[in-house]
Amino acid sequence: MALIRVCGLDELADGAAIKLERTPPIAMFRVGDKYYAVDDTCTHAQSSLSEGYIEGDAVECAFHGARFCLRTGKVLMLPASKPLRTYPVKVEGNEIFVEIE
Repeated sequence: MALIRVCGLDELADGAAIKLERTPPIAMFRVGDKYYAVDDTCTHAQSSLSEGYIEGDAVECAFHGARFCLRTGKVLMLPASKPLRTYPVKVEGNEIFVEIE
């Protein structure tokens, strides 16, 4: 496992997302004092979830409205039927990291 630095705590506002440009792209979300990392690409269509709508611990794809749980990656609303991959997040000092294989 490798830890990849995402950003500093002060660089990700509550209710915001940031996209890690890698293969596959990863979206990091902040909801209150919690941080979530999931695959950035909607499993229904090629749309960036970091550009989607965050409500509570869910994100809605801006393209077709598919909705996913940020904690588990589970599909909450069609048209998506395949869940998102989730990644462990670690906060060390003032830095946010995502753990990848």
